[in-house]
Amino acid sequence: MEINFMPVVLLGAIVFLIALFFYYVPFLLWISAKVSGVTISLLQLFLMRIRNVPPSVITRAMIEAHKAGLKSLTRDELEAHYLAGGHVERVVHALVSASKANIDLSFQMATAIDLAGRDVFEAVQMSVNPKVIDTPPVTAVSKNGIQLIAKARVTVRANIKQLVGGAGEETILARVGEGIVSSIGSSDNHEKVLENPDTISKLVLRKGLDAGTAFEILSIDIADIDIGKNIGAVLQMDQAQADKNIAQAKAEERRAMAVAMEQEMKAKAQEARAKVIEAEAEVPKAMAEAFRTGNLGIMDYYKMKNIEADTSMRESIAKPAAPPSKPIAAEH
Repeated sequence: MEINFMPVVLLGAIVFLIALFFYYVPFLLWISAKVSGVTISLLQLFLMRIRNVPPSVITRAMIEAHKAGLKSLTRDELEAHYLAGGHVERVVHALVSASKANIDLSFQMATAIDLAGRDVFEAVQMSVNPKVIDTPPVTAVSKNGIQLIAKARVTVRANIKQLVGGAGEETILARVGEGIVSSIGSSDNHEKVLENPDTISKLVLRKGLDAGTAFEILSIDIADIDIGKNIGAVLQMDQAQADKNIAQAKAEERRAMAVAMEQEMKAKAQEARAKVIEAEAEVPKAMAEAFRTGNLGIMDYYKMKNIEADTSMRESIAKPAAPPSKPIAAEH
């Protein structure tokens, strides 16, 4: 018995063609748009498939905008933003939220913020509900040398108009930290800072730290201040140790110079003694030559010896007498 597969193949081909038709011509999506009051044709939905634009994303965004009263949005604008790599649904959510909160946000601005890499919906939410940012511990030293460690809480609100090209949270934290360091550093005494920590926040707020950023600073609150090291005393100790090392080095230099000078003087003295000994060695030769030539007689020689003996005697008399040694007791 032969089995005829033709009906099965034909049925499968029909199902495939129907599925392909509803894929390229989303009839149910068109009905949903019509029921919601959005004007869009089946041909436009078909062309979206051809342009690799998901019709469901564009249609849902148009339905949401229409229900929220944003009738100025067009299909071409949403398709262009999708093809540019933007998030259509996020932009429409942001526009709806901004409209409900009476925030001036145009479609061009929203798409520019989205294409710049920022979350435009989160920015609108931050404009309605300000965000609190905790700064890391900031270390500063007052004029009396006491180190203070401060922590602050910065309340910011998104500035929609400066989201494109504006600096982020890191810049806000860096500027606030710099302001805290400057405020504490200008204080004469750390006790004044501990008594009135609000002076730090007032001084920092007056500097306009949110200029050029994507945020507006609403308040800066000092959450905690701790006392750190006595940096002034540490610096004085380090300076004293450095001065001590310098003095020791100079003293060692002077000692080395004195030792070198002493060695030089000893060398000169030895050289002089050597010359004296050399000269004394020439005296007998000179006397012998004087005897041969008749310039020195025997009586002159004896007179010279007598003078030397007298000189030696006088030198011995002039020397102090050595103390007598104690007698050693006899052993019994």
